[in-house]
Amino acid sequence: MPIYAFVCDTCGDEFDRLQKMSDPDPDTCPKCGAHTVKRKLTAPSFRLAGGGWYETDFKKDGDKKRNLAGDGSSPAPAPAPAAPKPSDS
Repeated sequence: MPIYAFVCDTCGDEFDRLQKMSDPDPDTCPKCGAHTVKRKLTAPSFRLAGGGWYETDFKKDGDKKRNLAGDGSSPAPAPAPAAPKPSDS
């Protein structure tokens, strides 16, 4: 079940709620009791990154797999500059 974030327009209280997608959103603030609660727009808390994720991971087996991270031909990172040598003075 997803976790939704809510905010009360009256007192500014912010709270989270674990609920089904089909459950109605709360309309009463648990802190002040006002009926001005609205759902906040939030970003997901995870990101599928790296070379192991394919766009067809959840499709049937016969489909062609393509790596979402690219084809692996990205340029190599530039080498770090060498540290200066200490002088003998």
